[in-house]
Amino acid sequence: MRLANSMITTAGLVIATILVTNISARSQSAEDNVLSFHNGVDRSGKFTVPGLTWEHARSVHADRQFRGKVSGHVYAQPLHWRAYGASSSMLLVATEANSVHALDAISGETIWTRSLGTPIDHSLLRCGNIDPLGITGTPVIDESTGTIYLDADVAESSTPHHRVFALSLKDGSTLPGWPVDIAHVLQLGRQVFNARDQGERGALTLVDGSLYVPFGGHLGDCGDYRGWVVGISLKDPGKLTSWSTRARGGGIWAPGGISAVGHSLFVATGNTFSASTWSDGEAVVRLAGDLHRSNDRRDYFAPTNWHALDMQDADLGATNPVVFDVDSQHGRQALILALGKDGRAYVLDRNNLGGIGGSLAVAAVSKRPILAAPAVYAMAGEAFVAFQGQGEGCRSRAVDGELTVLKISGGPRPTISTAWCSRVRGASSPIVTTTDGQSEPIVWVVGAEGDGRLHGFRGDNGEPLFDGSAGPVMAGLHHFQTLIATKDRLYVGADRRVYAFAF
Repeated sequence: MRLANSMITTAGLVIATILVTNISARSQSAEDNVLSFHNGVDRSGKFTVPGLTWEHARSVHADRQFRGKVSGHVYAQPLHWRAYGASSSMLLVATEANSVHALDAISGETIWTRSLGTPIDHSLLRCGNIDPLGITGTPVIDESTGTIYLDADVAESSTPHHRVFALSLKDGSTLPGWPVDIAHVLQLGRQVFNARDQGERGALTLVDGSLYVPFGGHLGDCGDYRGWVVGISLKDPGKLTSWSTRARGGGIWAPGGISAVGHSLFVATGNTFSASTWSDGEAVVRLAGDLHRSNDRRDYFAPTNWHALDMQDADLGATNPVVFDVDSQHGRQALILALGKDGRAYVLDRNNLGGIGGSLAVAAVSKRPILAAPAVYAMAGEAFVAFQGQGEGCRSRAVDGELTVLKISGGPRPTISTAWCSRVRGASSPIVTTTDGQSEPIVWVVGAEGDGRLHGFRGDNGEPLFDGSAGPVMAGLHHFQTLIATKDRLYVGADRRVYAFAF
């Protein structure tokens, strides 16, 4: 009996050890993966990189042996994938040529390439500034199945189509039941979706077994487009749900697309046209998973001057909303920040967006329109938000392409102040690395359409740590581009190539 108990105990220890080892391996794999835009559905742009301290940031250098060749222009953020148990990882890069490239994350050599059809020639569109137009919005990876999902603008018989693909990360093959032609499936439900005038710049996201795709228009606001969110069931791709703005316009076009926390989705919309009463434009909107329309003021926010913003094309939806928590005298406070082309920051109660004029705090924080995507990190219970823009509270002389960091403190009326500013010649979406989720934050940004260099700054005071002066000038960077961080590399996507930086 004692022998049997001993054997059972030993067997139990072995099984427990195996389980712990497997859980640890899966956890390590998950931590190293970059599955979506800004490294999560909250769109915080925060990456945990234990080895990237303030001191080590000074020794970051370009990996000149990294090949990283792709075909086409790159607007979407690259993704990073390491399969469970795999010794190597890959980068996934989607381009405007409607090609998806899987590259070895160390060498940059091609593992597989998948072409998804002819991209849209500019002559087929009424307006826009991307030519050809293929994959613009950042794809998303389902880690549980090893699948990457993306929207591609495909020309067929000179007609534009938005087709959503599901590709196996093993070899790029298309999964059964995909692609989904958005306009065709919505038409079956008697909904009109104008594929020619709808643009898909925002990042895709996965929540509760559904894929969500945001849509806006093209540069120039031409034609019959609206802000759309389309939900696709992963188990039944022919089953779609949708939400759209009541007025024409109101595009969801920020590169971050949809932010999410728990079961709630949050989108920011742009200007609407000919709307005499508020019709979903210039707003932050909370959506449930089934995308039903809610008229509850807890589920939407718009500034009181939404109509003036419409007339000025001063989109609140120029950036995606970001979700975060801060400490207050009553405990943790759940908030949302929206940044607009009007240069203002709006802090909202995440549980009650407040309806028209219902923000908790609002402040002018930038001298010029705020575009791209912000990044959020925490220090001492307060939230810090980095964005590309000329900060109103900057002490230094304002110059094009300044990087501004705000500090947001909790309370019934949260306060918004400028923490620090730094000069970066160029415009893009910053990210933040920390060593353990909070310590030694570093704000990283690239000088897209400017100096073409990588820059890094201490997150607490803005001290420059890395200016890229010893590295390459990166060509083909677009101003909505953002970078990613893994345990030993930083990667930047550009036209026809990916740049890697080691540390």
